[in-house]
Amino acid sequence: MKILILNGPNLNLQGRRDTGVYGTQTFDVYFEGLKTHYPQVEFAYFQSNIEGELIDAVQQADGRYDGVVLNAGGYTHTSVALRDAVSAVSVPVVEVHISSILAREEFRHTSLLAPVAVGSIMGFGLNSYRLGIEALFLICGK
Repeated sequence: MKILILNGPNLNLQGRRDTGVYGTQTFDVYFEGLKTHYPQVEFAYFQSNIEGELIDAVQQADGRYDGVVLNAGGYTHTSVALRDAVSAVSVPVVEVHISSILAREEFRHTSLLAPVAVGSIMGFGLNSYRLGIEALFLICGK
């Protein structure tokens, strides 16, 4: 199984930014743990602070990966273009968030991606990614 993990803006600062909300572990360390935990999965990882690069990554994932775990960061609430990209591809996309967007500021409560993703997972810290991978196993029957 091939899974792309796609992170949006500011997630390159994981482990340093707002540690009370997002924790102190870097994503690179967490990602290495995922690869060890799921040796049967061929993982790819991409992070960008640029909306168009994320859109390109979603479009290029179609037909190349069995699933995408997407944390769009702030673009979750603002990017119609990223939503359109997720809607346009056949590869299943699971939306994940480290924190619960519903327990945060009002402007974070709406996800433009949730209606076009196969599911949304939030509030479990970095383990939201692991749960997103497990969801893809269920969806893809692997």
